[in-house]
Amino acid sequence: MEIKDIKKLQNGSDVRGVALEGIPGEAVNFTQDMAMKIAFAFATWLEQKLGKTLLTFAVGRDSRLSGPHIAQAVALGLVSRGHQVYQCGISTTPAMFMTTLDPVIEADGAVMVTASHLPFNRNGLKFFTRDGGLNKEDITAILTLAETVETSFTPGGQARDYDFLPSYSQNILNIIRAKTGSEQPLAGARIVVDAGNGAGGFFASQVLKPLGADTTGSQYLEPDGHFPNHVPNPEDAVAIAHITKAVLDNQADLGIIFDTDVDRAAIIDEKGNAINRNGFIAFIASMLLSDYPGSTIVTDSITSTGLTAFIESHGGHHHRFKRGYKNVINEAIRLNNEGIETHLAMETSGHGAIKENYFLDDGAYLVTMALIKFAQLFKAGQPISSFLAGLKEPVEAKEIRLKIMTGEFKAYGENVLTEFAAFAASQPGWTVVDPNYEGVRVSCDEAAGNGWCLLRMSLHDPIMPLNIESDTVGGCAVIETVLRDFLHKFEALV
Repeated sequence: MEIKDIKKLQNGSDVRGVALEGIPGEAVNFTQDMAMKIAFAFATWLEQKLGKTLLTFAVGRDSRLSGPHIAQAVALGLVSRGHQVYQCGISTTPAMFMTTLDPVIEADGAVMVTASHLPFNRNGLKFFTRDGGLNKEDITAILTLAETVETSFTPGGQARDYDFLPSYSQNILNIIRAKTGSEQPLAGARIVVDAGNGAGGFFASQVLKPLGADTTGSQYLEPDGHFPNHVPNPEDAVAIAHITKAVLDNQADLGIIFDTDVDRAAIIDEKGNAINRNGFIAFIASMLLSDYPGSTIVTDSITSTGLTAFIESHGGHHHRFKRGYKNVINEAIRLNNEGIETHLAMETSGHGAIKENYFLDDGAYLVTMALIKFAQLFKAGQPISSFLAGLKEPVEAKEIRLKIMTGEFKAYGENVLTEFAAFAASQPGWTVVDPNYEGVRVSCDEAAGNGWCLLRMSLHDPIMPLNIESDTVGGCAVIETVLRDFLHKFEALV
């Protein structure tokens, strides 16, 4: 039986769709039948890729309401091909990759059932092999196969329940203890965790407490797919307000917040200031540059000029690339393959991957690195806030999302960018940044707004995001005024 429209579920290197009713205007377009066929196709694709017929898979999920049913459907699709499946229950996206390296499971492939920070009615799939996460072209091939493949039953398949998070947590403990030389390097410290009712609640009990931390004040640790307290997103202002309040109310030395599936994170210093976006990249980059002097740091396109100065002051090289965490990771891998030493690929969204951790998009590993540095500072009597004293943050920052109201939105957007590049080059005090890998980035001198702007196309949607930053109060308005004069002539751009 064919199931049409499966290919429409592709979202870059992930699969995402509406799995539950509940939001007006959003009809279900991702069903259990679809999940089963996609898993069946994934198994078929991986058999061909590896030249093997008997494979082992791991399946995990976050706390979404539709998670148990979708995960069961995925397991059914894999078992139907005659394969062994470890059903890991509540888990994290990074943990699912680690099952491919685990000496017990030794998974050939893994599937994580998650839609990251999206609303409760959504769900999706992320796929891994021992080479890492699948790329966009791999997902296209699997979904194309899923629309037409005839499912069948091959005897010998088996599914078993297996809680993998304790093994995953033990690996984190081993890393921190080895790096700090202490069994309980966090003894005497108070650290609060906000898991947003996603899958990250384990971190308080299985990582922080064994390391000696007092986790009093940690919140929203219980998985709850209604996400009743806030959106589990380290970029979201309400989410940050919640963890900030918890840090201040409990006089904590550090706060940690995860997204739903723990591939993103942010930390909060003892003053209640969020170390996220440019700050979190700077934090991780400074540690890696200490270990690997001269390394290149790859980020997405909207990072600040202050971050560039910070990385360069620590002896590194800043390489801005396209938005999209897989784009950033693949660029770092490409640079390494060309002989350019690159140890960090990280987006302002909190997605970050490190060479020594298989370039895995892993929020828990980033927090692991932060805890190692925190332990060193805490032992020396220094607060975590002291670590980023050299990072210059913009005085003002603004993002405007312009909708393209025409069917041929990609061609329209590319025309806007072409004309904008010519316009920007003619403006007094403006310099078009080169090299630049996404959209058109402009540096504005002090008289022209003392900052920068970037106009680009969204990766998937008919939207042109416009980012503006300035090191002067009122500078964003100066830059925006010039931009508005240019943009008003494009009638389909609203």
